[in-house]
Order: sequence, then structure tokens, then C-alpha cells
Amino acid sequence: MLMTRPTIMMAGQDGDDGDAGVKVETRVKTKRPPLYKVLILNDDYTPMEFVVHVLERFFGLSHAQAFEIMLTVHKKGVAVVGVFSYEIAETKVAQVMEFAQRHQHPLQCTMEKE
Repeated sequence: MLMTRPTIMMAGQDGDDGDAGVKVETRVKTKRPPLYKVLILNDDYTPMEFVVHVLERFFGLSHAQAFEIMLTVHKKGVAVVGVFSYEIAETKVAQVMEFAQRHQHPLQCTMEKE
């Protein structure tokens, strides 16, 4: 997003031929990228210990944090694991899904815009 602020220049100020003019200063204001929530969904088949392991391995959570999120998923059906930029969220979802499939668990992990 570009923001401009006009500055009035008086004759002779900038060494020109005496004509007054408007000098425009442009400042670039950087917009923060949107963030995405990574969600783990409950199912009736994936063992709770596997979910805890996934949370520790791919999200760097302590055992206590991972256990707490796993219980939330178990009780409520879904839980937010973390909030990341698009690329990081997409990578984490892909890693979790691939790991779960490799271990023959139907664990689902998704992302949605915050």
C-alpha cells in the first residue's frame, strides 16, 4: 500500500526557475501477510498417543502442551494447533497428513485463514 503526502514547495526553494509546485513524497507501508490456523480433527481410529507424538514432532510442543491439545481434539472434535504464515501452515499440514498416512492412521489436519 503506498501512502503519499503532498508537500507545498515555494518558488526558488529547490533551485528551479521560480515556479511553485507540489512535491509528492511516497512512503511504502508494508502490509502483513495473512495468517492461517492449523487444525487437527478428531476421528474414532487414530490413537491418542499418536496425536500427541505428531504435535510434539511437527509443532515443537512439550508433552504437556501436546497432551492438552489432544484432549481438546478428543472432547471438542477439533483444536487449533498453531497460527502461521500460509507457506508454513501448508507445509505443516502436508507433513502431518503424510506422516499419518505412512503410519496408516486417518488423522486429518487442515488450515484456514485467521
